Amino acid sequence: MTLVMCTWQNEKMANGTSTPERILRYLAVTFHRVIESAGPPQSAQTLSFALWSKQIMHRIFTAASILLALSFVVWAGGKHSEKPSSGKVFFDARKHQTNYSGPGRQKRPPVDIREVLIGYFGPDTPSHREAGDMWRAACLAIEQANRAGGYNGIPFRLVAGWSDNPWGTGISKVVRMAYVDKVWAIIGGIDGPSTHLAEQVVAKARLTLLSPASTDKTVNLANVPWMFSCLPGDHIQAPVLVNAISLYVGRKPFLLVSATDHDSHLFTVELNKSLIRQEISPSYHFEFKHGNQDHTELVEKITKSRAHALVVIAGARDSARLVSDVRKKCFTGCIFGGPCMGRSSFLEEAGQAAEGVIFPLLYIPGKHSESFEKEFSSRFGSSPDYLAAHTYDTVNLLIVAIRKAGLNRARICDAVRELSPWAGVTGPVKWDTLGGNNRTVRLGTIRAGRVIPASGPPGPDEATLRCSRP
Repeated sequence: MTLVMCTWQNEKMANGTSTPERILRYLAVTFHRVIESAGPPQSAQTLSFALWSKQIMHRIFTAASILLALSFVVWAGGKHSEKPSSGKVFFDARKHQTNYSGPGRQKRPPVDIREVLIGYFGPDTPSHREAGDMWRAACLAIEQANRAGGYNGIPFRLVAGWSDNPWGTGISKVVRMAYVDKVWAIIGGIDGPSTHLAEQVVAKARLTLLSPASTDKTVNLANVPWMFSCLPGDHIQAPVLVNAISLYVGRKPFLLVSATDHDSHLFTVELNKSLIRQEISPSYHFEFKHGNQDHTELVEKITKSRAHALVVIAGARDSARLVSDVRKKCFTGCIFGGPCMGRSSFLEEAGQAAEGVIFPLLYIPGKHSESFEKEFSSRFGSSPDYLAAHTYDTVNLLIVAIRKAGLNRARICDAVRELSPWAGVTGPVKWDTLGGNNRTVRLGTIRAGRVIPASGPPGPDEATLRCSRP
């Protein structure tokens, strides 16, 4: 057996992976060597002829057994190689819908309750720089629902919990909502990382979580049946943006600049996948730290590159600072960005430099959102951006599900899924198998300080003329 394996290994080392024909040839050589290795007895004194005959017969039997076994291996390998490879994934989690099949649906609703509690994992202060409008929109939806009768005359109430260190003390807030406050579902978090955090709790607490802010597809790839994301994911937005880059820029050089935070990084990953599919790539890819206030060195690299366009993937304020800085240095190329360029905070901080930027548009105000826009603006003195609008939709969708299912956590989850497709102020909410919203996305731009849909994609030369030149 050792001799056979050595022969096999030597053949593989000399010729790489052995073909069936080469295997058979060397099996014959191996058999011959096995016989020769026995040899005749050197003397009658050391080994009797009968004992020698017994040994060689044993070796012949062993070699024949090995030949038979390996012949079957060669035959099976040849049959397998004849079958064309399907290239299909054995199990594709993206196409598998995990439903909750456990207990809970038979539970009777509680009696003598005074409020229907809904968890809110996010800042509950309207003055919060990044998420204040989200809280305002959530409160507005609750107030409207209570004016319409609440749940069978019982008012809804938001139970908020948040920490600037969500992975530290923030987790305890979500746990408290689930097990102490006993909320019926949770709205949150305010970005990808905080949504991941809340998802870990609801998976164990058997509690519905609707995220109005996460575009991270891996939140849904965890296959948690309690998880729903109301924003179209990065994998839906990125191809739309890349199509625009390809049409606007053509084969001229462009730069990619991205922040290193969680959400920006994941969007950049999806963007690069789409760039590869389009067979285009940036001349350079620069990264910068989230929250960096000084972009002097980076701006110098951008302006010296003489690129035709710039793609900025970062948060709203990071994007605004960088766009403002490059425009001040007379960069006149097209500027593309992520969905955060549709935030109110981007408009406020970028000012005139925001004119003409192109990005995935996640909220288009229209007749379907007219009443919401009017009440939000008159109440809070500003127009809602896409995160505020999606928070409003998320709360309203949950309220409809509670009214349909009753006060039962498992049935509320079922109702949320069954409501798809559901029409909100942001457009249709249509769940895919993983609980993500697969609504189509179009491009947006900024004109006269307002977020509007972008017109049809012009050619590369026309795109340059349309970009802002402060």
